[in-house]
Amino acid sequence: MARIGTRIVAAAALAGLVLPAVAFAQRDPAYAAARAGGQVGEKMDGYLGYVVPPSPALRAVVEDINIKRKAVYADKAKANSATVEEYALTSGCLLIAQTRPGEKYQAPDGSWQTRTAAPPLRDARCP
Repeated sequence: MARIGTRIVAAAALAGLVLPAVAFAQRDPAYAAARAGGQVGEKMDGYLGYVVPPSPALRAVVEDINIKRKAVYADKAKANSATVEEYALTSGCLLIAQTRPGEKYQAPDGSWQTRTAAPPLRDARCP
């Protein structure tokens, strides 16, 4: 268990390197509109999820972003002797923490929540 904690802390320290790459992939106007409109949100596993059933076009955009995220997570996890899942979880924690009021995120119980001015609900495994 200590080894997993160490990996997650290491991943958290390096997540600052991931988030700019992830943000670059998300500059698509369709994604921005869907995020602002509450159609998609940040999931605890580090990927985007659908709050409502997506259109084929939105599905394609989100799948592309999630593929890019997974590639970044895999590279960073390998470089830091962590699993992709550990790195993705840590990134998910950070991405949820960075949501803005009105945006959707996944709570620890799996429900979709709308971010308020208060801190978001976080998984106990978050650093």
